[in-house]
Amino acid sequence: MSMRWRTASSPKGERESEQAKPKRRTAAGLLAVLSLSVAVTGCSLLPDEPVEEDLSAIQLPQISKKPEYEVTTKTLEKKASFSARLLSTQEKSIYYTSKSLSGKFIKKLYIQNGSKVTAGQVIAELDVEDMKKSLRNQQLSMRKAELAMKETLRKKDEMDPIDFEEQQIAFEEQRQAIADLEQDIADAVLTAPFAGEVVSLTAKEGDAVEAYKSLGVIANPSELIVAAEPSKDYLEKITVGMEATIDVNGTATVTGKVKSLPTATSTSGNGQNGGTNETKSMDQYLLIEAKDLPSTAVRGTYLTVSIILSRKENATVIPLSALRTVGARTYVQVAEADGSKREVDVEVGQMTSTDAEVLQGLTPGQKVVGQ
Repeated sequence: MSMRWRTASSPKGERESEQAKPKRRTAAGLLAVLSLSVAVTGCSLLPDEPVEEDLSAIQLPQISKKPEYEVTTKTLEKKASFSARLLSTQEKSIYYTSKSLSGKFIKKLYIQNGSKVTAGQVIAELDVEDMKKSLRNQQLSMRKAELAMKETLRKKDEMDPIDFEEQQIAFEEQRQAIADLEQDIADAVLTAPFAGEVVSLTAKEGDAVEAYKSLGVIANPSELIVAAEPSKDYLEKITVGMEATIDVNGTATVTGKVKSLPTATSTSGNGQNGGTNETKSMDQYLLIEAKDLPSTAVRGTYLTVSIILSRKENATVIPLSALRTVGARTYVQVAEADGSKREVDVEVGQMTSTDAEVLQGLTPGQKVVGQ
């Protein structure tokens, strides 16, 4: 048996070959790792397989179920609601009545808005100096006329009866003219018709007046009444004595009764539509007597009034939305206990904004289907 020993004298190529073997092993290992890495990376570049969708969480749409309502009984009321305001039962426009004073100027005004006045108190005075001067002249002429009339009376038997009658008439006319002028001058001083408060004043000193043109309004604030101007449709259904509910600006609710209906029309405008109603008389309003008004309610306070036009106890009712019509037919769908539905013709009575009274066809406790 022979052994080969590597000595320093071994050929150079052989030694180099022995030294290169570990390097080749290392290179081979690196190549294997690299090949495995490429293989793994290559797999990640492939498209993902489709994932099966889970449909169990999806809810299918349900067909909407129409609402069902129970047929009930209730007190059915039909109301008329409109705005109103508090006025005084004793109030009056103040104005001059003599046409002879038209065009005269207000010399002095003794009141203002909110002033308290007493009955007979002077509230305004016109400038009538020219009328007073004319009165003085007429009074002087009247003195001469009186002397002449005395002379005429002494000669009455000597005069023609017709001439005497004419002179006597002329004398009376002159005396009447003086009396009328004195009255006009007296009427130039305007006084309060009763004790109260000036609730409106449109005139001022220096204004020219016209007969029957309002200068303002005086009212007794302790005597109040609800005054309204409802539409013609409501007025045709309202009668004296009907109950009313009055809302005082949301601060209080009181009851009342219709006292009177309007008996006259006005051309001065509707206060609710931007016109003025200060010159209207009380007979132009629907008047309602109210009980237990709060202390905050004063003349001019605006209110909301509801009047019960009709009332029926224990009326059988259903919602309006359950009522169906086809031509002249009126019917409902009745929901049975087993879930089935059937059509039932009904006779309808009065209706409100939400309910319909059923006179025939249904009984309380049944259920009807809405639309």
